[in-house]
Amino acid sequence: MSGAALGIEIVLVFFLALFLLHRYGDFKKQQRMVLFGTLLAWYLCFLIVFILPLDVSTTIYRQCKLEHEDVTPTPFNHTTPNTSVTPTKSISKSCYKPWSYIPDGIMPVFWRVVYWTSQCLTWLLLPFMQSYARSGGFSITGKIKTALIENAIYYGTYLLIFGSLLIYVAVHPKWHLSWYGLQTIGITAANTWGLFLLVLLLGYGLVEIPRSYWNASRHGHLLIKTYFKASKLMTEKADAEENLEDVMEEVRKVSESIKYNHPLRKYIDTILRKCPLDYQEKMGRNMDDYEDFDEKQNTYPTEKSLVKLHKQVIYTVQRHNRTQVQWQILLQQAIHLEDVAKNETSSSHKFVHSFPSTEPAGWFSRYIYTPTVEWYWECLLKRWFYRLLSVVLTLFSVAVVWSECTFFSTRPVLSLFAVFIQLAEQDYNYLYIEMACFITIFFLCTCVYSTVFRIRVFNYYYLATHHQTDAYSLQFSGMLFCRLTPPLCLNFLGLIHMDSAISHQQKLQTAYTSIMGSMRVLSFIANGFYIYYPMLIVILCIATYFSLGTRCLNLLGFQQFMGDCEMTSDLIDEGKELIRRERRKRQRVEDGENRRREWKERYGNQREDYAARNRSSHEMKETTYSDSSSSRQAKYSRSGSRAERDCIELLQDAEPLDFNADTLTDDPLDADSGRHAGGRYLSMSSSRNRIFDDV
Repeated sequence: MSGAALGIEIVLVFFLALFLLHRYGDFKKQQRMVLFGTLLAWYLCFLIVFILPLDVSTTIYRQCKLEHEDVTPTPFNHTTPNTSVTPTKSISKSCYKPWSYIPDGIMPVFWRVVYWTSQCLTWLLLPFMQSYARSGGFSITGKIKTALIENAIYYGTYLLIFGSLLIYVAVHPKWHLSWYGLQTIGITAANTWGLFLLVLLLGYGLVEIPRSYWNASRHGHLLIKTYFKASKLMTEKADAEENLEDVMEEVRKVSESIKYNHPLRKYIDTILRKCPLDYQEKMGRNMDDYEDFDEKQNTYPTEKSLVKLHKQVIYTVQRHNRTQVQWQILLQQAIHLEDVAKNETSSSHKFVHSFPSTEPAGWFSRYIYTPTVEWYWECLLKRWFYRLLSVVLTLFSVAVVWSECTFFSTRPVLSLFAVFIQLAEQDYNYLYIEMACFITIFFLCTCVYSTVFRIRVFNYYYLATHHQTDAYSLQFSGMLFCRLTPPLCLNFLGLIHMDSAISHQQKLQTAYTSIMGSMRVLSFIANGFYIYYPMLIVILCIATYFSLGTRCLNLLGFQQFMGDCEMTSDLIDEGKELIRRERRKRQRVEDGENRRREWKERYGNQREDYAARNRSSHEMKETTYSDSSSSRQAKYSRSGSRAERDCIELLQDAEPLDFNADTLTDDPLDADSGRHAGGRYLSMSSSRNRIFDDV
C-alpha cells in the first residue's frame, strides 16, 4: 500500500471536482479556459483538504521511529575475527506502519507543486481571467488593459504587505536576505492576508451554521423567512428586469443609428450576440441593411462608449439570469414548505404534492421513497434530525472556539483537537487520526466557504445548481478557495500542535509545514499575529449570536429578517401574497393542461374514426358510376350522426386554443416542463395579470 492511498485520493478528488463543476457550471456554453481554471483551482484546494490527513499520519509514524529507535554499535571482538561490526536496534516500543504510509521525498514535492500552482492561480491568473471575462473591450489588447487596471487593487494590496515585510527583514541587523527568506516572506504575506479574512468568516459560520439547522427544524419559522426572502428577491428581480429593458433600449438606439457598412458595426454585432434571444430578434427585424450611414452625421457613439455599453450588457444580462434562477429556486422552496405545513395534519400519513411531477417516477420513488416514507421524513423525522445535527455542530463549534483560544498552550495541552490526536497517537490508531483530521478540516472549510454565500454583500457571487452559475462566480469561488485553504490548513496544524513555529515543540514537521517555511524568520508574525489574532473569533461569535451585524444593517436601511420589526412583517405579508399568486398561476396552467388531456381522451378517437370514414367515402366515390355518384356521396356524407357532427365542430373550435403556456407566463419552470393550457378565458385572465405580476 506504499503510496497507493495517495494515488487513489488524487484520482477520486479529481472526479469530485469535475462532478461539482458539472453541477454548477455549463460545459457547453462557458469558455474552456474558464472551466479549466475553475476546475484546477477546486482540484488543488480539495487535494490539500484530503491529502493533509495522510501527511499527518505519516509524520506521526516517522516521529515514532525517531523517538523509539536507538542505534548502538556492537563492540569489536579480537577473538572472533569473522565477526563484523553491525549496529543493533533496540526498539523500546514498536511503531506500527500506517496503511496510508507515503514514502519519504514524495510529499515535499507534491505540496510544492500544489501550493505554488494554487497561489499563481489565485493571485495572478484567476483575477485576471475574471476581469477579462467581464471586460467590455472588443479586442484582446483592450480586454487585457481593462483587466490589469481592475486588478490593480488586488496586486497593490499583495505588494504592500510583501513590501512591508521585505523592508522589515532588510533593515533588521541579524537577518540577511536570501532566496529562501524571500520565499518565506511571500508565503507569510499570503497567509497573513488569508488568515485575516479567515477569522472573520469563521467567526460568523461557527454560529450561523448550527443555528440555521436549528431554524430549519422549525417549519413555521422557515416558511416565514422564505416569504421575507421572496419579497426582497421580487424587488431585486423587478429592478434587474427594468435595468435590462433600459440597457436593451440603449442598444436598440445604437444599433439603429450605426448602419451595416459603418466601421463600428462589428462592435454592435458583438454586443447583440450578448443580448437575450428575444431582444436579438426584435432588433433584427427593425434593422435596415440597405441604408447607408451619413458621414456628416456627428451623433455616432465612440468606441469607448461602446466598450462601456458592452460591459453594461454583460452585467445586466448576468444579473437578470441570476435573479430568474434564484426566484425559481425560492418559489419551489416556498411551495414545498407550504405542502409540508398542509400534510402535517394529514391522517392518511401520505405526502401529497400540490403540483405533482409530470415525469415518470423512478425506481427509488416507486419502491423506497414512497409517499408514506416521504410523509414520515418531511413531517416527523426531518425536524428531529436537524435538531440533533444542530446540537452536534454546536458542540463542534464550541470545541473550535476553545481550541483557537488555547492552542498555543502546550503544557498543559488545552486544545481539544490536540488532545484527541495525542490520545490516538499513543495507540497508533492511524485511521482514527486521519478521520478526525479530515472531519475537522471539512467542518472549518464549510464554516468559512458557506459564509461567503450567506452574507448579503457576497450575494452577487452566487453558486446556482443546474448549470446556472456564471463564469464570474465560478472564477471567484476558485480564487477564494485558493486564498483561504492554505492558511486554514496551517491554522489546523496549529490546533493539533503539529506546527512547531506556533507550539514551540521540538517535534518532526509535516511536509506541508516544511513547504510553508519557518515562520520564525518573522517573529512578530509567528509569536504575535498568528497566536493572538485568532482569539478575536470569540468576539465575532458573540456578535453573530446576538445578530449585531443584522441589526446594524437594518438601521442603515438594508432590510434584514428580524421578527420584532414592523417592516419585516410587511415584507412577510407581501412575500406571502406573491407566493400565493404564483401558486394560482401554476394552478390555472395545471387545470388547462388537464382539460386539454381530457378533451384529447374524449374526442380523439371519434376524430380518428371520422377521418377514416371520410377517406373511405372518397375512395367509394371514385369507384361509383357517374349516374349514381351524387346520391351515394350524399349518403356517405350524411352517414354521421348529429352527435358526431357536434363533436367535430367542437374539435375545430378547440384546436386553435391548443397553444403553449409559455405565451401566458414568464415562469421558466413551466416553460421547461412543456406544459400547455387551453381556454379563451385563461388567455384573457393571464394577459390581464401579466401587467401586475411583477409589481
